[in-house]
Amino acid sequence: MKKKIDKRLVVVSNRLPIVIDEEEGNWRIAPGSGGLITALAPVMKKNRGLWIGWPGCGEEAPLQKLFEDFGKEQDYRLKGVPLTEEEVEKYYLGFSNETLWPLFHDLLGYCNFSLENWRTYQEVNRRFASIVAEESKDDDFIWVHDYQLTLVGGYLREEGIKQTLAFFLHIPFPSADLFSRLPWKIELLRGMMEYDLIGFQTLRDRRNFVNCAIAMLPEAEVVSRLRHYTLLRYGSRKVKVGHFPISIDFEEFNRGARTKAVEEAAWYLHENLQGRQLVLGIDRLDYTKGLPERFLAFERALEKYPEIRRKITLLQVVVPSRTLVPDYQNLKELLDQLAGRINARFAEQGWIPIHYVYRSLEPTQLLAHYRTSEIALITPLRDGMNLVAKEYCAASVDQNGVLILSEFAGAADQMGKAALLVNPYDIDGTADAIYRAFTMEPEDRRQRLSLLQTIIRRHDVHRWVNQFVSSMKGEEWRE
Repeated sequence: MKKKIDKRLVVVSNRLPIVIDEEEGNWRIAPGSGGLITALAPVMKKNRGLWIGWPGCGEEAPLQKLFEDFGKEQDYRLKGVPLTEEEVEKYYLGFSNETLWPLFHDLLGYCNFSLENWRTYQEVNRRFASIVAEESKDDDFIWVHDYQLTLVGGYLREEGIKQTLAFFLHIPFPSADLFSRLPWKIELLRGMMEYDLIGFQTLRDRRNFVNCAIAMLPEAEVVSRLRHYTLLRYGSRKVKVGHFPISIDFEEFNRGARTKAVEEAAWYLHENLQGRQLVLGIDRLDYTKGLPERFLAFERALEKYPEIRRKITLLQVVVPSRTLVPDYQNLKELLDQLAGRINARFAEQGWIPIHYVYRSLEPTQLLAHYRTSEIALITPLRDGMNLVAKEYCAASVDQNGVLILSEFAGAADQMGKAALLVNPYDIDGTADAIYRAFTMEPEDRRQRLSLLQTIIRRHDVHRWVNQFVSSMKGEEWRE
């Protein structure tokens, strides 16, 4: 049952939920894609909400007209936060993605602690807060999203905002030992503690944050620890800290995978790779995804279990990301080298071990890849949730899929009983899991996948919104 929201919802995120493009002088605006947009759009339409964020373009676009067109069509408003190229470089590409992103993913070696980037991050967060304060009403629900905007709550309190403020972190939160390396840890924690509700993906993330707050803020203390949340006292205020694992629209993926177009695309894909099981990896190019380790684990499986050669293929799709950043360029070069070396070592006439594709997939092809692959190999070094794992299971309508999942993905908390969990740093163990999945009996496959689908269907993205909103309203929910 969907929770009725009787107040206007104001959503604040780094990017607006839109795509703006120009063709021959004609500007167009269209809704974006993704789980968060899918979940929140119906709620925003019902209470004629407001979404605040960066539009992803500069002043060259006729934003006011585009936003008006969008509002008429979608029944909720957009408000843009302007950013200069320098601010995008320092606030988003710099502090958000070169400091917080690697630190929160337990990859300290990739961190760049730049004072200049930190100051720009503060300035941009303050601007977001100023625009939210100008646009919000006294009885709004204000829901801020993700690591780019941790300080917005604190700046909103400085603006005199009294209403309920909520924050959800879509990526992991690090342990106190790691978080303590951040030079501006106290400022960031104090900014976050100005929210009334703080949501994380997993119980581990929630505990990490609570431990950091208690250890580093003398004025913070635990009032109570309950199943779904921890209540903190922070000065004269109380802050509810909960965990709410995000999900997907199960029915949308399951229904989409059954369409004729997807069925034909899936058949064609497997016809070209006939007589073997497909091991699928789909990831954005990022050092947190464990891609080199995955290639090495597949190579080890071919070494250790020569009987699977010619009968198995790794189909790895890498979606381009941050192509001008040196760390990402180096990762791309490493993947090119590994795929080339492994294929040169094991390829035989009519069989190439790794099909390595560097591009994004349109929706029909994405669903076809999910549907046709017998095994999904999803092995991030650290991940807040990993929705690809859930999408794969929802789209495996032939009931023949096996999920191999990193124990360091947030999704492992929900899906670990039916997936094959691996430590992505354990190359030999992951190779064993590939062989186990390859040799798994059909009935075992069906039982495991059925359980995974039941979990995802029950805990879908709409339930995630309902649970978070219930907690914002001071209500509890039943499992």
